[in-house]
Amino acid sequence: MGAGAVANSGTTAAYSHLVDPNRTWRNNKRLIYLNLWILLLLITSSTNGYDGSMMNGLQSLTQWAEYFGHPSGGKLGLLNAIQNIGSLAAYPFSPYLADGLGRRSAIFVGAFIMCAATVLQTASQSVGMFIGARFLIGFGLTFAAGAAPMLVTEVSYPVYRGQLTSTYNSLWYSGAIVAAWTCFGSFKINSTWAWRLPSALQGLPSILQVALIWFVPESPRWLIKKGRNEQALKTLAYYHADGNEDDALVQYEFQEIKAAIELDREVESTIGWKTLFATPGNRRRMRIIIALAFFSQWSGNGLVSYYLNKVFITIGITNPTIQLLINGILQIWNLAWALLASAFVDKVGRRLLFLTSTAGMIIFFAMQTACSAVYANTKNESAAHAVIAFIFLYYAAYDIAFSPLIVSYTVEILPYNIRAKGFTVFNFAISLSLIFNQYVNPVALDKLQWKYYLFYVAWLCFEFVFLWFFLIETKNRTLEETAALFDGEEAAEKLAQAAHQNQYKDEKSSIQEDELKA
Repeated sequence: MGAGAVANSGTTAAYSHLVDPNRTWRNNKRLIYLNLWILLLLITSSTNGYDGSMMNGLQSLTQWAEYFGHPSGGKLGLLNAIQNIGSLAAYPFSPYLADGLGRRSAIFVGAFIMCAATVLQTASQSVGMFIGARFLIGFGLTFAAGAAPMLVTEVSYPVYRGQLTSTYNSLWYSGAIVAAWTCFGSFKINSTWAWRLPSALQGLPSILQVALIWFVPESPRWLIKKGRNEQALKTLAYYHADGNEDDALVQYEFQEIKAAIELDREVESTIGWKTLFATPGNRRRMRIIIALAFFSQWSGNGLVSYYLNKVFITIGITNPTIQLLINGILQIWNLAWALLASAFVDKVGRRLLFLTSTAGMIIFFAMQTACSAVYANTKNESAAHAVIAFIFLYYAAYDIAFSPLIVSYTVEILPYNIRAKGFTVFNFAISLSLIFNQYVNPVALDKLQWKYYLFYVAWLCFEFVFLWFFLIETKNRTLEETAALFDGEEAAEKLAQAAHQNQYKDEKSSIQEDELKA
């Protein structure tokens, strides 16, 4: 919910006059219910965050390292990368499940697979069994994580859509916090339950989703796409206007969604994977989406996300208790900054947040690199402490934009007809970048130590230049208007005209029905 802005703030002239200023998430019962169901969708990201932090923590647990023969190098890289390899295996099926059976069905299938996988992971008797379980976790997570943010953005009350969708990826850190402190607490268990307990807790969000997902409203956009217009209108009215189907905002949303999907149907026979790159507007979208996917993992954060213990070793911090403690505090710090940024995405704007975030990362990562070099040459403890401080400052900068916005920006700039496929390409690109990171980072850190950081300093500079020239501002627009922004003013005008025509047709049909009844 973020800042819980007054209903008429942060909206566009296109629909701000239609919003009831007295209907907010604080005082409206149905908006409260809707946001609670959205929270069930948001915790999908927690599962992903839990995994990264758990693997970080397990590497500091001597019980885990001894049980699996002290994995290192390529073997350690595989243990981390296998989840993303599992994700890659599911990507060909994910968009078809979300578009064919619905967003809720895709989340249910993914959550069910993850429940089974965490049981297998907890009961692992060998490295192979552990790797197989993590493969299944990645496979299931693809279905849930592919559908959940789309459903969030498609059912949210318009005033809060940007904040809620941005909160999705920010909650990655909520899972990371639970994992970090679970590993810290289980460190003193003198048995394999030191690592089995964190493994078991990874399934909790999925258990909740399996039990409750069918109570969540289905996407009105998916319902209209399937010809279930009446059900879509009722869903919008129930949650956005206390059941009033004639509410001006509900009618505006309904007509705009219907118009956008009807325009999509005109070219539906040509919709496929090639469509993602077939038009100038779609190429602009995919250029930004793929870049953001790689930037989100190739900004130096991969070093801390999965190999924090190795970073600590380069600055002389080898005590597992201290490593786990710093990791736990870092995740709380990250969550606070990410949620704060989520609250202001519609007020500050996407472009300013991204540019500020990247500039901050350049500064703080460069300082981290310099202090690491000083420690390597002098063994100065003050330099080691400065590295830790700059890791925290670096992550504050990262969390300003890359935690809250990479998912929300991606789903909002994609029109409905290619949203599932485009979001799958985004996730696919993230998996590729992660697999590369998880194999290369441990080897490069062992070989190059702090000198490896220099590559990321240079890459961050490239990111800033790219975002400066190509990122488009999208704040304060409806979902359909945001998508049309990339296709030019003509497309936006065509969408508006189609929406008005639909409203006229519906009003005329309603009058005729009333006359017949009379």
